[in-house]
Amino acid sequence: MPKVPSLCVPYASYLRVYEPLAAFPESERGHWARYAERPEHPSYQVELRRSLGDLLPMPPVPVPVHESADAFVAHVDGVLCVCPWRTRLRGWQALGDLAEELPLPVLDAVLPPVVRRQASADYEEWRERNPDARPWIRTSTWHVPLSWFVLVSDEERQYDKGAGDAASEAAAPMLRYRTPMVQARRRVARGLKALRDAMDEGPLIEGLVDVGRWLEEFHPRSLVELDYGGLVHALPADHLDADHSAADVAEGIEALKNGDGAGAGEAYARLMERWRAVRERQFAS
Repeated sequence: MPKVPSLCVPYASYLRVYEPLAAFPESERGHWARYAERPEHPSYQVELRRSLGDLLPMPPVPVPVHESADAFVAHVDGVLCVCPWRTRLRGWQALGDLAEELPLPVLDAVLPPVVRRQASADYEEWRERNPDARPWIRTSTWHVPLSWFVLVSDEERQYDKGAGDAASEAAAPMLRYRTPMVQARRRVARGLKALRDAMDEGPLIEGLVDVGRWLEEFHPRSLVELDYGGLVHALPADHLDADHSAADVAEGIEALKNGDGAGAGEAYARLMERWRAVRERQFAS
């Protein structure tokens, strides 16, 4: 495989679930326990660079041939929790999203139809053997979906300005939220009730229903993490410092619950302006 440069890829954010070791099949627990004891673990940037590297050969490799044995690791109240990468499964799912994001001529140039057809056939065959499989990680490009912010609170925000070297992964800033699964599920339920009482079905409600169903697939003592990921490499420090999107979402939902349409509109306008500026960077030269 061609060597992938050690650069920071700026465009992806992540929603992750870390499950306690007991939630995994017994056949996997030993692997993850040994994996957690390693002195170092690869980062999300390493995972993303590997995926991009697979697109360099001709024909490209849109989905890894073998499933990843890597994971993100966290300790929650002394309990080891693991978030497997499952890069192969996520690669298949991402292929379906590409058809909606790219014009067909561009998609054909990046991934020829014959490559996509083979990947789709492989996925169908794999799904027949693994009907209950689901990813532990969701990825979003050039923004954080508003429905993700419903899961967390501003008090759970963790922001590290880093050492100011945007080209260095180790010195980069970090912006994330972490919350217990029970809290995330409770906020989904409360948010859905407030939204449905105040408005008709729409993208925000649909997104929240979707992420709520996904969360139900995991152990109730899991950890949920919303990570700005590579977006921190694309945004200036003052933007990151001022970004309290979870607080704005919570304020908007609370305003709707109280019948304060004007207050909800103001919170929504702040969010739209903030994330419009982020999405514009996708097309910057």
